Amino acid sequence: MFPAATCKGKRIAVFGLARSGTATIEALRLGGAEVHGWDDSAPAVEKAKAQGLPIANLHELDFAALDALVLSPGVPLTHPEPHWTVLKARHAGIEVIGDTEIFAREAAAAGARIVGITGTNGKSTTTALTGHVLKQAGLDVDVGGNIGKAVFLLRQPVKGRVFVLELSSFQIDLMPGLAPDAGILTNITPDHLDRHGSMENYAAVKARMFARLGPGRTALCGVDDQWCAEIAEKAAATGADLRRVSVVRDLADGITAHDGVLRDKRQGRTAAEIDLRGMAALKGRHNWQNACMAYGAASALGVAPDRIAAAMAGFPGLAHRMQQVARAGTVSFVNDSKATNADAAEKALSSFENIYWIAGGIAKAGGIEPLRHLFGRVARSYLIGQSTEQFAATLGSTMPVEKCGTLEKAVAAAMRDARAGNRPGAVVLLSPACASFDQYPNFEVRGDAFVKAVSELPGIEMTIPGDAHAART
Repeated sequence: MFPAATCKGKRIAVFGLARSGTATIEALRLGGAEVHGWDDSAPAVEKAKAQGLPIANLHELDFAALDALVLSPGVPLTHPEPHWTVLKARHAGIEVIGDTEIFAREAAAAGARIVGITGTNGKSTTTALTGHVLKQAGLDVDVGGNIGKAVFLLRQPVKGRVFVLELSSFQIDLMPGLAPDAGILTNITPDHLDRHGSMENYAAVKARMFARLGPGRTALCGVDDQWCAEIAEKAAATGADLRRVSVVRDLADGITAHDGVLRDKRQGRTAAEIDLRGMAALKGRHNWQNACMAYGAASALGVAPDRIAAAMAGFPGLAHRMQQVARAGTVSFVNDSKATNADAAEKALSSFENIYWIAGGIAKAGGIEPLRHLFGRVARSYLIGQSTEQFAATLGSTMPVEKCGTLEKAVAAAMRDARAGNRPGAVVLLSPACASFDQYPNFEVRGDAFVKAVSELPGIEMTIPGDAHAART
């Protein structure tokens, strides 16, 4: 926790008393602001009072006497309709901002740098990978925002410190002054339309990552979808160093990895190459895109290509996202519990061959039918949970199917068959294509259960840290 010194002497209302809201209140108080916290949840209000936080009923407060409203990013700003605090703030003519906006002002005042990362998919892995590369290169780095720690739970901004921040569209909507040193937009597909009203509005919010950049700053923009390609054209007009990124085609000027080899090109000349194909945590086109973005950010901050390549090779990946957790001889074990629908599971199935696939849970609409074109990559499937009979019917005669019921039984059966099959590059893959709620409270708990079950198999060499993950014989 550190003081929000840029708000000294200001009167500020904070709506939303979850972790980021309470951290913001404390930071504002430490910085000398007069703070009034509130929430629509009575238990949240009572808990905050018990913690000694300054609480005031914002229904009764005169917003005309305030300087700003700090709104939780989870509270509607525009759609389906503005929250009542937003309407009061607009009527009073005060700014409506988020904790990330105040943090960015603190960073600017201190001379710290920000790498801002947004997009529909890939934000978290790109954020983690960028932070990893910069740390391995010896920079003073903190990672947070929409991933990990709330911004006011990070270390205090100081000159030269780099903050790698994942930023959701909700957070960007509350950052009118957003101007990162390097801004990253991975891709745009339909998402959160209930909060933004339309794809046009959603894309416009993402585009704000680049609107205020200008000379001396870097814009890294994916161009493999039309929304991002159009945003890239606008970003070019800001004077920032625009680096277009593609993983489906070669670019004469940009960063590409269409064949798994990252190439940094400027005006047709290759400045650097990094072969991503042997990096276990960066399998698949979606991860190649993440790597291109992280490379671009690190390069913008002065890290040499060879140091970037070495750091990427040691990236462990994010838990539950195509995370290699163990090996047994030539058999790999991959935890992709985050794949809660067919679209997410497609990325993993596209990235491996000779797969011993553990799937099942609460199926989404359409089940696994959209994955039929990838069934040829699967040697055998092991079904768990509520969707067992539905998935067995879909898989039909395309592959051997074993109805295991539980994850523990599925792991043991997959290990047995992968060893017996002796196929090159065999992978025991948990990529459920389902929600977890029939057997586990969330995908994280499901992924942890997979790791535990794998760690208890004979002859396993764990490739992730932890006392419970020592090699077993």
